[in-house]
Amino acid sequence: MRIDTSAGAAEVEIDAADEPSLLVLLTHGSGGGVDAKDLLTVRDLAVRCGAAVARVLQPYRVAGARAPGSAEKQDAAWLEVVAALRERYGPVPLVQGGRSNGARVACRTATAVGARGVLALSFPLHPPGKPERSRREELLAASDAEVVVINGGSDPFGIPDAGDVAELHVVTGQPHSFRRGFDEIEAVVEPWLRRWSS
Repeated sequence: MRIDTSAGAAEVEIDAADEPSLLVLLTHGSGGGVDAKDLLTVRDLAVRCGAAVARVLQPYRVAGARAPGSAEKQDAAWLEVVAALRERYGPVPLVQGGRSNGARVACRTATAVGARGVLALSFPLHPPGKPERSRREELLAASDAEVVVINGGSDPFGIPDAGDVAELHVVTGQPHSFRRGFDEIEAVVEPWLRRWSS
């Protein structure tokens, strides 16, 4: 499915339970795609929990760029994608999330779209080696939603403070891109998603 936005077309892959009771939107990191194993783990789980899951390849990636550019432009396009998907699925609860840069988008836009929850995988708290350039305010921007963060314990982008989110889970020894710990991701996310989908 393609959704035209002010920043160009987004490509959306949808997997859905019959008569979904929840809409889950997921997106990728800066240079990545929607087939990252952590995103696929969440997708599979969410469908089992009764959700419609939309994995969104953002317009800048569809156009071939590796960096998202302006946060304002990226967020505006995300709001348009969410609006189109909400029109398709109606007034079911919305949970959105992503990995790395996608987690930042999900946090920044959560209040504007009325998301009930945000799943932030590998939230990049700061650029590697530059803790003074904190992105904590982006996490706090999602204060109207329940934010769950799952980061690797060896992530050079840092780990958010547990006091800033509803739940923080650290996968021991994992870098920014998870190589293992997908069972831990599932164990954290499943009870949380079932609350929204019940």
